[in-house]
Amino acid sequence: MNFIGKPLGCSGAIAVVVLCWSCGTAQAQTVPSQGTTATAQTLPEWVKAAGGHAEFEADSVREDPSGKYKGPPYSMDSDDDFTPYSIGLNDDPTHAGGLFTADAPLTTYISFAYKLSQQHNMLSHLPDWAKSKHFEIQARAPAGTTKDQMRLMMQSLLAERFKLAIHFETQDTPVLMMTLASPGKMGTRLRLHADGPPCNVVAQRQPGGPVTFDMFPCSGYLAIDEPDNMILAGARNTTVELMGAFFTNVGHMRPIVDQTGIKGAIDFSMEYTPEKRGAPAASTDGQAEMPVTPFEQAVKDQLGLKLEPAKLPLEVPVVDRVELPSEN
Repeated sequence: MNFIGKPLGCSGAIAVVVLCWSCGTAQAQTVPSQGTTATAQTLPEWVKAAGGHAEFEADSVREDPSGKYKGPPYSMDSDDDFTPYSIGLNDDPTHAGGLFTADAPLTTYISFAYKLSQQHNMLSHLPDWAKSKHFEIQARAPAGTTKDQMRLMMQSLLAERFKLAIHFETQDTPVLMMTLASPGKMGTRLRLHADGPPCNVVAQRQPGGPVTFDMFPCSGYLAIDEPDNMILAGARNTTVELMGAFFTNVGHMRPIVDQTGIKGAIDFSMEYTPEKRGAPAASTDGQAEMPVTPFEQAVKDQLGLKLEPAKLPLEVPVVDRVELPSEN
Protein backbone atom coordinates (compact mmCIF):
# COMPACT_ATOMS: atom_id res chain seq x y z
CA MET A 1 0.00 0.00 0.00
CA ASN A 2 1.22 3.47 -0.68
CA PHE A 3 1.51 5.98 2.11
CA ILE A 4 0.84 9.67 1.54
CA GLY A 5 2.23 11.64 4.45
CA LYS A 6 3.44 9.75 7.50
CA PRO A 7 2.71 6.01 7.48
CA LEU A 8 0.24 4.71 10.01
CA GLY A 9 2.02 3.53 13.10
CA CYS A 10 4.33 6.56 13.09
CA SER A 11 3.72 9.71 15.05
CA GLY A 12 1.87 12.49 13.31
CA ALA A 13 -1.32 12.89 11.35
CA ILE A 14 -3.01 9.86 9.93
CA ALA A 15 -3.13 9.97 6.16
CA VAL A 16 -3.82 7.94 3.04
CA VAL A 17 -2.45 4.45 2.86
CA VAL A 18 -2.61 2.13 -0.13
CA LEU A 19 -2.64 -1.43 1.08
CA CYS A 20 -1.86 -3.57 1.92
CA TRP A 21 -1.43 -1.25 5.39
CA SER A 22 1.29 -5.09 4.94
CA CYS A 23 -0.11 -6.95 3.95
CA GLY A 24 -1.48 -9.35 6.03
CA THR A 25 -2.00 -9.86 9.68
CA ALA A 26 0.19 -12.10 11.78
CA GLN A 27 1.20 -15.03 9.65
CA ALA A 28 3.76 -17.82 9.56
CA GLN A 29 6.58 -17.92 7.08
CA THR A 30 10.20 -18.96 6.85
CA VAL A 31 12.80 -16.67 5.33
CA PRO A 32 16.52 -17.41 5.55
CA SER A 33 18.85 -14.87 7.12
CA GLN A 34 21.03 -12.88 4.79
CA GLY A 35 24.39 -14.59 4.53
CA THR A 36 23.07 -18.04 5.40
CA THR A 37 22.75 -21.03 3.12
CA ALA A 38 19.20 -22.29 2.74
CA THR A 39 17.67 -25.06 0.72
CA ALA A 40 14.98 -24.21 -1.81
CA GLN A 41 12.40 -25.78 0.51
CA THR A 42 12.98 -23.08 3.14
CA LEU A 43 12.24 -20.23 0.74
CA PRO A 44 8.72 -18.78 0.56
CA GLU A 45 7.04 -19.32 -2.79
CA TRP A 46 7.19 -15.61 -3.64
CA VAL A 47 10.98 -15.61 -3.13
CA LYS A 48 11.45 -18.62 -5.41
CA ALA A 49 9.12 -17.14 -8.04
CA ALA A 50 11.09 -13.88 -7.96
CA GLY A 51 14.39 -15.68 -8.56
CA GLY A 52 15.71 -16.16 -5.01
CA HIS A 53 18.21 -13.29 -5.11
CA ALA A 54 18.52 -9.90 -6.78
CA GLU A 55 20.48 -6.67 -6.42
CA PHE A 56 19.95 -3.07 -7.47
CA GLU A 57 22.22 -1.77 -10.23
CA ALA A 58 22.99 1.34 -8.17
CA ASP A 59 21.86 2.75 -4.84
CA SER A 60 22.21 5.70 -2.50
CA VAL A 61 21.48 5.72 1.23
CA ARG A 62 21.56 8.75 3.50
CA GLU A 63 20.09 9.61 6.87
CA ASP A 64 17.38 12.27 6.70
CA PRO A 65 16.90 14.12 10.01
CA SER A 66 13.71 15.82 8.77
CA GLY A 67 11.65 12.70 9.56
CA LYS A 68 9.41 13.40 6.59
CA TYR A 69 7.98 10.20 5.13
CA LYS A 70 8.07 9.62 1.40
CA GLY A 71 7.20 6.42 -0.40
CA PRO A 72 7.25 5.09 -3.95
CA PRO A 73 4.04 5.17 -6.02
CA TYR A 74 3.07 1.73 -4.75
CA SER A 75 2.50 0.01 -1.45
CA MET A 76 5.51 -0.88 0.67
CA ASP A 77 3.37 -3.44 2.42
CA SER A 78 2.97 -7.13 1.64
CA ASP A 79 0.34 -6.69 -1.04
CA ASP A 80 0.90 -6.93 -4.79
CA ASP A 81 -0.10 -3.34 -5.61
CA PHE A 82 2.61 -2.10 -7.97
CA THR A 83 2.74 1.04 -10.09
CA PRO A 84 6.40 1.49 -11.05
CA TYR A 85 7.93 4.82 -11.94
CA SER A 86 7.71 5.61 -15.64
CA ILE A 87 11.38 6.61 -15.83
CA GLY A 88 14.57 5.61 -14.12
CA LEU A 89 17.29 7.56 -12.40
CA ASN A 90 18.53 10.56 -14.39
CA ASP A 91 15.51 10.21 -16.71
CA ASP A 92 17.24 7.34 -18.47
CA PRO A 93 14.57 5.61 -20.63
CA THR A 94 16.61 2.41 -20.70
CA HIS A 95 15.66 1.94 -17.04
CA ALA A 96 11.94 2.65 -17.36
CA GLY A 97 10.11 1.48 -14.28
CA GLY A 98 13.34 0.68 -12.44
CA LEU A 99 13.49 3.51 -9.90
CA PHE A 100 12.96 2.92 -6.20
CA THR A 101 12.94 5.97 -3.95
CA ALA A 102 11.63 6.36 -0.42
CA ASP A 103 12.31 8.14 2.87
CA ALA A 104 11.27 6.09 5.90
CA PRO A 105 12.45 4.31 9.07
CA LEU A 106 14.43 1.11 8.70
CA THR A 107 11.42 -0.86 10.00
CA THR A 108 9.47 0.11 6.88
CA TYR A 109 12.25 -1.08 4.57
CA ILE A 110 12.55 -4.39 6.44
CA SER A 111 8.80 -4.95 6.21
CA PHE A 112 8.91 -4.21 2.48
CA ALA A 113 11.96 -6.40 1.81
CA TYR A 114 10.60 -9.45 3.63
CA LYS A 115 6.95 -8.97 2.59
CA LEU A 116 5.79 -8.43 6.15
CA SER A 117 2.70 -6.76 7.43
CA GLN A 118 3.56 -3.24 8.60
CA GLN A 119 3.23 -4.35 12.21
CA HIS A 120 6.54 -3.07 13.49
CA ASN A 121 5.90 -4.48 16.95
CA MET A 122 6.46 -7.91 15.40
CA LEU A 123 10.10 -7.07 14.66
CA SER A 124 12.21 -7.96 17.69
CA HIS A 125 15.78 -7.13 18.71
CA LEU A 126 15.82 -3.82 16.85
CA PRO A 127 17.70 -0.81 18.27
CA ASP A 128 15.66 2.33 18.88
CA TRP A 129 17.28 4.21 16.00
CA ALA A 130 15.92 1.65 13.53
CA LYS A 131 12.41 2.73 14.46
CA SER A 132 12.97 6.47 14.77
CA LYS A 133 15.67 7.57 12.31
CA HIS A 134 14.62 8.14 8.70
CA PHE A 135 16.76 7.08 5.75
CA GLU A 136 16.38 8.23 2.19
CA ILE A 137 17.05 5.40 -0.23
CA GLN A 138 17.29 5.79 -3.99
CA ALA A 139 18.08 2.77 -6.11
CA ARG A 140 17.93 1.69 -9.73
CA ALA A 141 16.69 -1.67 -10.99
CA PRO A 142 16.51 -3.07 -14.52
CA ALA A 143 13.46 -2.29 -16.62
CA GLY A 144 10.64 -4.76 -16.10
CA THR A 145 11.54 -5.52 -12.47
CA THR A 146 8.56 -6.88 -10.54
CA LYS A 147 7.57 -5.81 -7.05
CA ASP A 148 8.79 -9.06 -5.48
CA GLN A 149 12.11 -8.76 -7.31
CA MET A 150 12.32 -5.23 -5.92
CA ARG A 151 11.85 -6.75 -2.46
CA LEU A 152 14.78 -9.13 -3.03
CA MET A 153 16.91 -6.21 -4.17
CA MET A 154 16.01 -4.37 -0.97
CA GLN A 155 17.05 -7.44 1.06
CA SER A 156 20.46 -7.29 -0.61
CA LEU A 157 20.75 -3.54 -0.03
CA LEU A 158 19.88 -3.86 3.65
CA ALA A 159 22.42 -6.66 4.09
CA GLU A 160 25.17 -4.63 2.39
CA ARG A 161 24.50 -1.13 3.69
CA PHE A 162 22.94 -1.83 7.10
CA LYS A 163 24.64 -5.22 7.71
CA LEU A 164 21.17 -6.58 8.38
CA ALA A 165 20.80 -10.27 9.25
CA ILE A 166 17.34 -11.59 10.06
CA HIS A 167 15.72 -14.94 10.70
CA PHE A 168 12.27 -16.21 11.62
CA GLU A 169 11.48 -18.29 14.68
CA THR A 170 8.37 -19.61 16.41
CA GLN A 171 7.40 -17.62 19.49
CA ASP A 172 4.35 -17.66 21.74
CA THR A 173 2.94 -14.27 20.87
CA PRO A 174 0.11 -12.25 22.46
CA VAL A 175 -2.45 -11.64 19.71
CA LEU A 176 -6.05 -10.61 19.22
CA MET A 177 -8.34 -13.17 17.60
CA MET A 178 -10.77 -11.38 15.25
CA THR A 179 -14.15 -13.05 14.77
CA LEU A 180 -17.67 -12.01 13.77
CA ALA A 181 -19.53 -10.78 16.85
CA SER A 182 -22.67 -12.46 15.48
CA PRO A 183 -21.88 -15.63 13.48
CA GLY A 184 -22.46 -15.15 9.77
CA LYS A 185 -23.37 -11.47 10.09
CA MET A 186 -21.22 -8.45 9.26
CA GLY A 187 -21.80 -4.99 10.72
CA THR A 188 -23.43 -2.14 8.83
CA ARG A 189 -20.07 -0.57 8.01
CA LEU A 190 -18.59 -3.75 6.52
CA ARG A 191 -19.56 -5.35 3.20
CA LEU A 192 -18.20 -7.56 0.45
CA HIS A 193 -16.68 -5.43 -2.28
CA ALA A 194 -18.70 -7.33 -4.89
CA ASP A 195 -21.88 -5.96 -3.29
CA GLY A 196 -20.87 -2.37 -4.06
CA PRO A 197 -20.03 -0.35 -7.17
CA PRO A 198 -16.77 -0.80 -9.10
CA CYS A 199 -13.65 1.08 -8.07
CA ASN A 200 -14.04 3.77 -10.73
CA VAL A 201 -17.15 5.00 -8.90
CA VAL A 202 -16.08 7.40 -6.13
CA ALA A 203 -18.64 9.44 -4.22
CA GLN A 204 -17.83 12.96 -3.09
CA ARG A 205 -18.63 13.79 0.50
CA GLN A 206 -19.66 17.29 1.45
CA PRO A 207 -18.22 18.69 4.73
CA GLY A 208 -20.34 17.34 7.55
CA GLY A 209 -22.28 15.11 5.16
CA PRO A 210 -23.09 11.43 5.67
CA VAL A 211 -20.35 8.81 5.45
CA THR A 212 -20.67 6.28 2.62
CA PHE A 213 -18.52 3.32 1.56
CA ASP A 214 -17.99 4.82 -1.86
CA MET A 215 -16.12 7.91 -0.64
CA PHE A 216 -13.11 5.71 0.16
CA PRO A 217 -10.37 4.73 -2.31
CA CYS A 218 -9.92 1.24 -3.67
CA SER A 219 -6.81 -0.66 -2.59
CA GLY A 220 -5.99 2.17 -0.22
CA TYR A 221 -6.72 3.27 3.32
CA LEU A 222 -7.97 6.76 4.10
CA ALA A 223 -8.08 8.21 7.61
CA ILE A 224 -9.37 11.73 8.13
CA ASP A 225 -9.40 13.99 11.20
CA GLU A 226 -12.96 15.01 12.02
CA PRO A 227 -14.27 17.57 14.56
CA ASP A 228 -14.27 16.66 18.27
CA ASN A 229 -11.14 14.51 17.93
CA MET A 230 -13.01 11.98 15.80
CA ILE A 231 -11.23 9.88 13.15
CA LEU A 232 -13.01 8.69 10.02
CA ALA A 233 -11.30 5.71 8.37
CA GLY A 234 -12.02 3.18 5.66
CA ALA A 235 -11.01 1.45 2.45
CA ARG A 236 -12.51 -0.40 -0.51
CA ASN A 237 -11.33 -3.50 -2.34
CA THR A 238 -9.11 -4.57 0.53
CA THR A 239 -8.99 -7.80 2.55
CA VAL A 240 -9.84 -8.73 6.12
CA GLU A 241 -6.17 -9.51 6.74
CA LEU A 242 -5.06 -6.07 5.61
CA MET A 243 -7.82 -4.44 7.62
CA GLY A 244 -6.55 -6.31 10.68
CA ALA A 245 -3.04 -4.97 10.12
CA PHE A 246 -4.55 -1.47 9.85
CA PHE A 247 -6.33 -2.02 13.18
CA THR A 248 -3.09 -3.12 14.85
CA ASN A 249 -1.33 0.07 13.85
CA VAL A 250 -3.95 2.77 14.31
CA GLY A 251 -5.45 1.11 17.37
CA HIS A 252 -2.02 0.41 18.94
CA MET A 253 -3.00 -3.21 19.41
CA ARG A 254 -1.46 -6.63 19.48
CA PRO A 255 -1.09 -8.43 16.14
CA ILE A 256 -4.50 -9.55 14.87
CA VAL A 257 -5.23 -13.06 13.63
CA ASP A 258 -8.23 -13.32 11.30
CA GLN A 259 -10.81 -15.92 12.31
CA THR A 260 -13.84 -14.30 10.65
CA GLY A 261 -14.16 -16.72 7.75
CA ILE A 262 -14.85 -13.79 5.41
CA LYS A 263 -13.46 -14.52 1.94
CA GLY A 264 -12.74 -12.16 -0.91
CA ALA A 265 -12.36 -8.40 -1.12
CA ILE A 266 -14.21 -6.15 1.34
CA ASP A 267 -15.14 -2.50 1.86
CA PHE A 268 -15.35 -0.90 5.30
CA SER A 269 -15.75 2.45 7.00
CA MET A 270 -15.62 3.42 10.66
CA GLU A 271 -15.50 6.39 13.00
CA TYR A 272 -13.72 6.34 16.35
CA THR A 273 -12.16 8.56 18.97
CA PRO A 274 -8.49 7.81 19.70
CA GLU A 275 -7.87 6.47 23.16
CA LYS A 276 -6.36 8.74 25.79
CA ARG A 277 -3.12 7.20 26.98
CA GLY A 278 -2.28 6.51 30.59
CA ALA A 279 -5.75 5.69 31.93
CA PRO A 280 -5.47 2.78 34.40
CA ALA A 281 -7.43 -0.40 33.75
CA ALA A 282 -9.37 -2.03 36.57
CA SER A 283 -11.98 -4.74 36.98
CA THR A 284 -14.73 -5.38 39.52
CA ASP A 285 -12.96 -8.38 41.03
CA GLY A 286 -9.73 -6.48 41.54
CA GLN A 287 -7.86 -8.51 38.93
CA ALA A 288 -6.05 -6.79 36.07
CA GLU A 289 -7.76 -7.13 32.72
CA MET A 290 -7.45 -5.72 29.23
CA PRO A 291 -10.04 -2.93 28.87
CA VAL A 292 -12.10 -2.50 25.73
CA THR A 293 -10.80 0.63 24.03
CA PRO A 294 -13.01 3.10 22.13
CA PHE A 295 -11.37 1.80 18.97
CA GLU A 296 -12.25 -1.82 19.74
CA GLN A 297 -15.80 -0.77 20.61
CA ALA A 298 -16.10 0.95 17.22
CA VAL A 299 -14.81 -2.20 15.50
CA LYS A 300 -17.52 -4.22 17.23
CA ASP A 301 -20.44 -1.78 16.94
CA GLN A 302 -19.83 -0.62 13.38
CA LEU A 303 -18.10 -3.54 11.68
CA GLY A 304 -19.59 -6.40 13.67
CA LEU A 305 -16.17 -7.75 14.62
CA LYS A 306 -14.97 -8.99 18.00
CA LEU A 307 -11.35 -8.90 19.20
CA GLU A 308 -10.37 -11.31 21.95
CA PRO A 309 -6.90 -11.69 23.51
CA ALA A 310 -5.06 -14.96 23.04
CA LYS A 311 -1.54 -16.32 22.79
CA LEU A 312 -0.48 -18.28 19.72
CA PRO A 313 2.78 -19.68 18.36
CA LEU A 314 3.69 -17.45 15.41
CA GLU A 315 6.69 -17.28 13.12
CA VAL A 316 8.07 -13.84 13.93
CA PRO A 317 11.03 -11.97 12.43
CA VAL A 318 14.09 -11.65 14.68
CA VAL A 319 16.91 -9.27 13.84
CA ASP A 320 20.31 -10.89 14.47
CA ARG A 321 22.44 -7.91 13.47
CA VAL A 322 21.99 -4.38 12.17
CA GLU A 323 24.25 -1.33 11.95
CA LEU A 324 23.91 2.28 10.95
CA PRO A 325 24.43 2.43 7.20
CA SER A 326 27.78 2.94 5.58
CA GLU A 327 28.40 6.22 3.79
CA ASN A 328 27.67 6.48 0.04
